[in-house]
Amino acid sequence: MEENEEKPDLVVWDKDKGYYQKGLSYGTNVSAPAINLENVGSWKQANAELANKNFKTKFDELREEYERLVNEVQLNELVYSAKYNFTPVMGETYHLYSKKDDTLFLSLISPKSWNQKYLGSFKLDASHKWSKTDFSE
Repeated sequence: MEENEEKPDLVVWDKDKGYYQKGLSYGTNVSAPAINLENVGSWKQANAELANKNFKTKFDELREEYERLVNEVQLNELVYSAKYNFTPVMGETYHLYSKKDDTLFLSLISPKSWNQKYLGSFKLDASHKWSKTDFSE
């Protein structure tokens, strides 16, 4: 076919090959099945919602972990800022008190043994972190 010559409608045409339907994976004539694109909008929406739910769950877990860590840091700052004249032993229970002038001090003496403002009981763990513990005697 010449350059100016019209090509057949609805036919795959190439200048060098001419009509070449055989190499294609889809029909090229009027009687070929229609190519319908799937509607992936609902699939995308549903999966986006699932992904967002997973992100929110992970975010909530991280926020809870962060809040727990902040609380742990505050407790450690509180106990480490208290006055004591001994080297704490890991695993031993110590009691935190406040004097009338609001200075903090750490003691081995239990809250039932004297009349001081009791703030809590703590244990020192192997990683040198103080953790709050229930007082039991």
